[in-house]
Parts: sequence; structure tokens; C-alpha cells
Amino acid sequence: MAEAAASEKGLSMEEKGQEEEGAAAPSVSGVYFICPLTGAIVRKDQKEKQLREAIQAYYSVDPVAASIMEIHTFNKDREKVHLCVETMAKYLDNIYLHPEEEKYRKIKLQNKVFQERISCLEGTHKFFQAIGFETKTLPVPGQGKNSWYTTEEFYVLKEEMLSRLEELKDGKEQLQSSEPVRAQLHRQPTLFRPSPAAACFELPHDFFSLTADELRREQRLRTEAVEKASMLRTRAMREKEEQREMRKYNYTLLRVRFPDGYILQGTFYARESVSVLYNFVREALRDDWLPFELLGPGGLKLTDENLAFNECGLVSEENYCWSLPEHLEAVGAFCCSELGEKFVLSEPQVVL
Repeated sequence: MAEAAASEKGLSMEEKGQEEEGAAAPSVSGVYFICPLTGAIVRKDQKEKQLREAIQAYYSVDPVAASIMEIHTFNKDREKVHLCVETMAKYLDNIYLHPEEEKYRKIKLQNKVFQERISCLEGTHKFFQAIGFETKTLPVPGQGKNSWYTTEEFYVLKEEMLSRLEELKDGKEQLQSSEPVRAQLHRQPTLFRPSPAAACFELPHDFFSLTADELRREQRLRTEAVEKASMLRTRAMREKEEQREMRKYNYTLLRVRFPDGYILQGTFYARESVSVLYNFVREALRDDWLPFELLGPGGLKLTDENLAFNECGLVSEENYCWSLPEHLEAVGAFCCSELGEKFVLSEPQVVL
């Protein structure tokens, strides 16, 4: 019953494990993301490829929107994107405000401003084509005393677009207001049955920005933390070291242990706030109105929900305990939302 209900909720239910055979507790096979356009779930190293394929496929639905997504998503220099977008918006503004002026309806492709600000960015040419421009080779006055006329390529607004100027305005506003398409981190919510092995973590390399050798060295250095704490260091030295430590981890795997031993697991960005973890747990409860507390390592209560996990030192994997306030401990039993398994409340304990 629990397995079926967990499936409906989007939570996977892990079996007890193979601790009798000495196997490590299952955790996650990697970091996964959800494509916002298709809903596809892919590994981190496939994220960019999936986004690109999804945006390309969206051209058959809305070519203007797809080209705007491409401009904002695949060009990583935000300053260049901003300058590009504002220049393109100026072109469209001139046409919208002065439709009778033919000069504004033509954009010379070899123009220096166009080349330096627009042409070099991905998706820009597709945008002009989608918004109603076509490429034409037009004569231009030559240079020099013996020159007559030469030809150059232009983007020229199609005649029929003059009666649809509101579409140009809408496209310009959409271009200016859009943001990059970002894949959503997949929490991979998992519910573990009570098991001593469930307190063990086995994480893939996706969770770290360090090499395997550096990670092993990091584990050794952690054992020396107490000795370092006793050293006389300036506040600036400590803050610099803390900032360096915060940047080492991109993701964190968090597990919340309920009073009867069941464990709820999820994947988070190391920079996300503690409030995200509270919401994650609350969404998994049947009675989401119940107030509760999360206890970190050593029984530390996580009261400041605005702190990021890496600011709390809660990376790259941590166990938490779920606890009810004392005046609610007599409620009796509670259910993880639609999981079909009752958790009988007992005295909250921290078991790490």
C-alpha cells in the first residue's frame, strides 16, 4: 500500500536495503533536472542538450517565442545579451513609431553596430525572420570617384507586417522581458523504510565541484577542523576560509528522519535556504498544517529559515530529525501525504 501511494505522490519507496550483505544504503545515482518545456527528467550532463532540443522543437509552436528563448538562454554573457536586446528593441521601436519611414524598415547586415551587438549572438537572426523580416540584396551607392552602385544584404520588413505593427510591439516587449530558460532541479523525493543503512550516504560525483582525490583529502581535513578552531586566527581569516568552503559544493543531499525511523530524502542546491527544506517536508505530510521543527546534527534546531545550507555548513550530505512541539506530541499518529504509512509519534530523538 505504501509503495502504491508513494508512486502516486511522486515519491519512490526504497526497500530495507542490503545491509546484511554489507552494501551501502541506496541514495541517488546523480543530479537530475526537469526540462520546463517538456517535463523530461535528465542528468546534469544532459541538461543543456535537452534544453536546446526542447527550444528547437518549440519553433513549430511559436517561432518568435522560441527565438527569444534561444537568445536569452544560450548566450551566457548577460551584458552582451542586454545590449543586443536593447539594440534590437530600438530597431522595432523605430518601425512602430515611424511606419511611414522606409529607412527604418531596412537593416543592413554588414552595419558595424549590427555585427558587433546582434549578429554575433545566437538566435538573433531567427528572431528577425520570425518577427516578419526577410533577407534581400539591395543596391547601395558605391564609394570612390569611379564607383557607381554595389549591392549589400539587408533585413527588410515584409509589406504585410505594416498592417500588423502590434505584433512587432508585442515581440519587442516579450524580447525585453524574457529570462533564460532554466531547468528545474529534480528533488528525487524518496522515502526509506527504517534501516541502519539508511543513515549512510553514497553520492555520485555530480554533487561536487571537486575531483575525487580532492574529496578524499577534504574528508581528511574535516577531522582536523577541531584543531584549527583552537588556532588564533583573525576574523577576516575565518570569513575568507568560510567563503572558500561554501563555494566547494553545488548540491546537497538531505535526509529527514521521522520519529519511527522512516527517512524522507531530497536533492537541493547548496545555496538554497532552509525554508525550502521545510516546504519540502511539509508537502510530504498528510496534515501539512502541523507545526514542526527540524533538528540538525547535534540536535541543533534550524530556526533561521533564511540561511542557505552552505551558510549553515550543511553540505554535501546531512541528516535531520523531524520533531513536533511538546504540546502536540499527544496527537497520536500522522501520515506522510498519501503514502499510506502511519508514523507513530515517540519522543523526538536525534540519531545520526
